[in-house]
Amino acid sequence: MAAPITGSTAPQTGSAKSGGSTTTVLLLVFAVFFILGGVTNINDLLVGKFRPMFQLSHAQANLVQMAFFIAYAAFSIPAGIIMSKLGYIRTFVLGFVMVAAAALLFIPASSSASFGGFLAALFFIGAGITVLQVAMNPVITTLGPTETSHSRLTFAQAFNSIGVTLMVYGGAKVLLGDAKPIDAATATADQMQAYRVEQGASIGHAYMWLAIAMLAIAALFWAFRSALDGAKAEQTKVAGTMDLLMTNRRVQLGALCIFTYVGAEVAIGSNMIAYLGEQSVMGLGLEAAGKLVAFYWGGAMIGRLVGGFVLRMFKPGRVLTAYAAAAIGLIALSAFSMGAISGWSLILVGFCNSLMFPTIFSLGTEGLGDRAPQGSGILCTAIVGGALVPYLFGTVADVSHDIRMALIVPVICYAIIAGFGLWAVRNPTSAATAQ
Repeated sequence: MAAPITGSTAPQTGSAKSGGSTTTVLLLVFAVFFILGGVTNINDLLVGKFRPMFQLSHAQANLVQMAFFIAYAAFSIPAGIIMSKLGYIRTFVLGFVMVAAAALLFIPASSSASFGGFLAALFFIGAGITVLQVAMNPVITTLGPTETSHSRLTFAQAFNSIGVTLMVYGGAKVLLGDAKPIDAATATADQMQAYRVEQGASIGHAYMWLAIAMLAIAALFWAFRSALDGAKAEQTKVAGTMDLLMTNRRVQLGALCIFTYVGAEVAIGSNMIAYLGEQSVMGLGLEAAGKLVAFYWGGAMIGRLVGGFVLRMFKPGRVLTAYAAAAIGLIALSAFSMGAISGWSLILVGFCNSLMFPTIFSLGTEGLGDRAPQGSGILCTAIVGGALVPYLFGTVADVSHDIRMALIVPVICYAIIAGFGLWAVRNPTSAATAQ
């Protein structure tokens, strides 16, 4: 998932400091894109890890994503207000400290093997990452000439995708490599608790190192806390936001599609390990399936690298419809095939996801003029789809007793997105319709 833009993306740059300090900050921001991409999507592996560890249903396992993504709805607007008070760099520092503190919560959750403890830690991780992502894209615009801001943002997004792919692949070994089956029907309560504590140890260790890394990066940013004191973040405008949502069809459809896109992408990624583990699909163990989840996100990385050329050749609405239709076709192929074809066709949906977030975002806020920051905030809040749609996916899988049946959930999501693409083609913005 691309890092969202919340609040104003047009900071005042006239008095920003330049030179070596801002260059260093820019490099650090690129590193943040790399790390946070992996931290966000490592949740896919936790869904696969917790399901056998706590004997969870599909819906219960997807509470991992609900705990994480609900933070976007809760903290996006407050984070924008905080950024307007603290400035970019100090907001980064606050976000890193929040993520580090939340990561440390994984240690007691692991030692007590508490699923509720893990969910609480994930919620606070999500809160910290929301604060960081609110500042990331605007600060990229600040750190250099305005005319090259799009190339810097594209480069940063590439770091995000690379981080996702590499950290999910490596995380499969660290988090899933020690997974051992246990017969819950015959094991005693003490044996089950010992098993969960043993399995949770790798999670606690991994997040302990994450906390250390976050604190180290926070210290680096603190050292450059004055680098952008001349670039003041604009005030987050809350008044009138609800009116915009209630009256502007383009914003309404854009928010709906961000909701469904994030939900579909996360639902597939979160349940990929369980899906690839089905004997009718590929029958893979946790680690092997977890490594293939990295290819799902790798497809999005490749798609973003070539996406700029595609969007220059065709109208964004048509591209969005074509990519959504391709995703539906691949899901249908997966649902009605067996073996490797079934598995790899679902993995390839990742490529189709690659251009959806930025395309929906641009179409949803097109023509808003000085109300664009409010529209941006509405669309970013819709990222909460990553909390709700995966849970719906899991519920359908549980009720039908067939995870293939749950694929209808992302199909509906992509159908909505395809429809928005066609609507955007038929309803282009103009000066007369910008309000």
